[in-house]
Amino acid sequence: MIGSGLGGVRTKQWAALTLVFAWIVAPAALAADCPGHPGALGTSRTLVVDPREHPRLGTMQYPETLPLADHEVVLTFDDGPLPRNSNQVLEILASQCVKATFFTIGNMAKASPEGVRKLRDAGHTIGTHTQDHPLSMNRMSIERARQEIDDGIASVKAALGDDADTALAPFLRIPGLLRADNVEEYLAAQGIQIWSADFPADDWRHIPSSRVYDLAMSRLEAKGKGILLLHDIQARTVAALPRILNELKARGYRIVHVVPATPERPATPTEPEQWRLHPWSENVAIAHWPKIPNFVFADTSTLPAPSLSDFDWLDAQPSALAEPFDRSRRPVHGVPLPRQAPWPRPSELPAENAAVTLPAPAQSLFEIPEGLRVVLHGAPSSRRAEQAGSSEHETHTKLVSADTRDSRRAARRTLRLGHGPGRNRRHATSRVAGHATPSAHRGPLKHLVQVKKRNA
Repeated sequence: MIGSGLGGVRTKQWAALTLVFAWIVAPAALAADCPGHPGALGTSRTLVVDPREHPRLGTMQYPETLPLADHEVVLTFDDGPLPRNSNQVLEILASQCVKATFFTIGNMAKASPEGVRKLRDAGHTIGTHTQDHPLSMNRMSIERARQEIDDGIASVKAALGDDADTALAPFLRIPGLLRADNVEEYLAAQGIQIWSADFPADDWRHIPSSRVYDLAMSRLEAKGKGILLLHDIQARTVAALPRILNELKARGYRIVHVVPATPERPATPTEPEQWRLHPWSENVAIAHWPKIPNFVFADTSTLPAPSLSDFDWLDAQPSALAEPFDRSRRPVHGVPLPRQAPWPRPSELPAENAAVTLPAPAQSLFEIPEGLRVVLHGAPSSRRAEQAGSSEHETHTKLVSADTRDSRRAARRTLRLGHGPGRNRRHATSRVAGHATPSAHRGPLKHLVQVKKRNA
């Protein structure tokens, strides 16, 4: 058992050392592999993958991606071949000795079979991209999806010729990345690996080539590594590709070429965490933490319940519940509750001490002293005298007020008459009142003064 465990550790360590050694020595060998271009970017290594072990790749849609190291990039191109632009892409890649993966459309392969053969002759990996590139794979019937997939594969094989079975890789990219469960299940059953991407450059949009370059590099810098999605049929991609390759070289990125595993070419040894874009560090991986051992309890007997005497409480006298538990009551959270608390209650007071009778108050407490009563009886007589005097004064005031009202009425009547033909009569009335002025308003005032004098 120990020997097998050590053997597994040695195998993992050897696989890791092999990968590191390949990354170190690959750049030195690339100079000889790219004659005439000593400063070429080149292809750092070839990665062999088994489609059945990892059927879906690309973090844009799936949890797994290719097992790449930091600053490793895989170039992919869709929708070709289109001779006008695809041939220029091949020339640019050849000048840098870079290998890429192409996902060809069946109809494009039928229209330009020589373009598919150029991909094979240049050593690139050839996958498929359905027959007609429909942007409805996520909602079409599985029968039609199968036809698109199978027809696309058949068209590319027809363009490749006799060695189609070995030249065509079991790689496929769904058009528009519009995935569906039934499509993915069908491809997995056929042993075909689905490729998504880790980041695109949006070169299918109507943007300038400078924008394609900016998006490719900024998104690669954000990821640190991964699968780059491009299109070899776009003129803007042809214009941006030389600058992208030069910048990859300047920033220390390395190109990885991916091929499928065969019986003669086994898959590259990898660890499961390497298929994540950002795997856990070996320093914090759960697999390296010590595991908690499983304890086995030898004795599981039940201990006796403690009695009240163990606590020396109330002289070990048991306290009985005032009322037993009512099992019929509605439980709270499944637990029946007692009607009263089970702890002891203080004893009640005796009846003779609880009822205390107070003496009744005597009648003398409510009697009023005699002197106070005399004062109270004498007060109304003085009030009556004052009320009598005030009544006489009020009567006199009412008489004066009545005379005053009569005088005012007479004055107003006289004033109204003075506006008409009897104007001289108003002046006569004023002279009788003793006023030298012809105004009629002073007459009632004089009359009021005379009434007050007579009363005095």
